[in-house]
Amino acid sequence: MLQQTQVATVVPYYLRFLQQFPDINSLALASLDAVLSLWSGLGYYARGRNLHRAAQIIVDQYNGIFPHDLKLIQQLPGVGRSTAAAIAVFAYGEEYAILDGNVKRVFARYFGINGYPGEKDTETLLWQKAEELIPRKDIVGQIQTYTQALMDLGATICTRSRPQCSVCPLRIDCIALRENRVDKLPTARPRKLLPQKETVMLMMLQQDWVLLQKRPLTGIWGGLWCLPEISLTEDTNSYCQQQFGLNVRVMAELPPLDHSFTHFKLRIYPRPLHIISPVIAHRNYGLTRFSFEDALGAAIPTAVRRLLLMAPKLTS
Repeated sequence: MLQQTQVATVVPYYLRFLQQFPDINSLALASLDAVLSLWSGLGYYARGRNLHRAAQIIVDQYNGIFPHDLKLIQQLPGVGRSTAAAIAVFAYGEEYAILDGNVKRVFARYFGINGYPGEKDTETLLWQKAEELIPRKDIVGQIQTYTQALMDLGATICTRSRPQCSVCPLRIDCIALRENRVDKLPTARPRKLLPQKETVMLMMLQQDWVLLQKRPLTGIWGGLWCLPEISLTEDTNSYCQQQFGLNVRVMAELPPLDHSFTHFKLRIYPRPLHIISPVIAHRNYGLTRFSFEDALGAAIPTAVRRLLLMAPKLTS
């Protein structure tokens, strides 16, 4: 959960998640819907899907026991080199280097390393430094203490903004501090203009319920319940008749909703529709009927949640 998300945001999600899934077996046996519903609003939903799949693999292939071998840990969905190393260090006392975002920042400043850490050459150099600094093997427990201290240093002292250099234990030899480049390192991600995409979301409503469609597991909002989408040029009535066997009436237009992803920006044009014809065999068309209350409790993305909160006002 902490990948790409701040601790303050994660804590309530984490507590609810552990209450629902207190162990690996309960998580593995849960439906993906149940997992993603608790992830709803946290974003980066591939993390939830990967966590669920990893739990199933651990139960099915390793009898519910988390693997010890670093290579096996890295084979679990969503577990990269640094995450696998951190697990091996803290769970089993193995001696591996880690390189999360906080540690990259510490090393970039301390060693005065230029270049965006996400670029291959810069990351390779940072990994080299991380490997060189692994503590001596003859001191029991040293690796856990060192690794935790390094992570905490980046999280609390050598922060992205307003770093507390005056109390940093590395300040004497820090190249960035000596050269007055603390605010310049690590090098920022090269700026690029995000492409803008547009879509129309169909809010098919009747009384106190709405029709939702589950998205494919791959791609944006994979595995989540969403409002059906059409292009800006498609005819709404014809589409609903041909795709869903429904006659609809377009209601009052709502203002567009802007939503940002890592690689593009999405402008959503919500289109509230009143369903005129009875909903017959709607499941055959990939649609599922939800009450407004149930829809808000389902695994839905934040953008869809914002639209559904408007739905009761449209039908009242």
